[in-house]
Amino acid sequence: MKITATIRSSAQAHDAQVATNSVSQSLSVPAKRSGKGSAVNGSEFLMLALATCYCNDVYREAERLHIPVDAVFVEASADFPGPGLAATNIRYQARIASSATDDVIADLLRQTDAVAEVHNTIRSGAMVVLE
Repeated sequence: MKITATIRSSAQAHDAQVATNSVSQSLSVPAKRSGKGSAVNGSEFLMLALATCYCNDVYREAERLHIPVDAVFVEASADFPGPGLAATNIRYQARIASSATDDVIADLLRQTDAVAEVHNTIRSGAMVVLE
C-alpha cells in the first residue's frame, strides 16, 4: 500500500490531498491568514496521524476479534522544544465505549498499540529522505 500526501500552496490557493494507492481525496485544510502555508502545522498533523491511526486500528482490531465498539476517543500529544528539534514526550491515551468487559477492552487497547502502523513507524526511528 502506497500512501501519499500533497500540499499545493500559494497566495491564491491552498490544496491538501491524500491518497492510498490510486484513491485520492481532498482535505479541508485552511491556509494561514498570510496565504503562506497551512493554518494547521505539521506537528499538529503528526499528533492527528497518531490519534487517527490508533482510532482506525481499534475499529479494525475489534472487528477482527469480534469485540463490539460503540465509540473511540484518542488524544495524542508531544512537546516540540524549538525549530528543527525532534518531538519529545510523545504520548497518547485512548478510551473505548463498548459492552465488552474491562479486561477485554484493556486487551484490545494493548493489542492495538502493538500493531498501530504510525506509532510503530515513529518508534522505529524511520529514515526520512529529501529527494
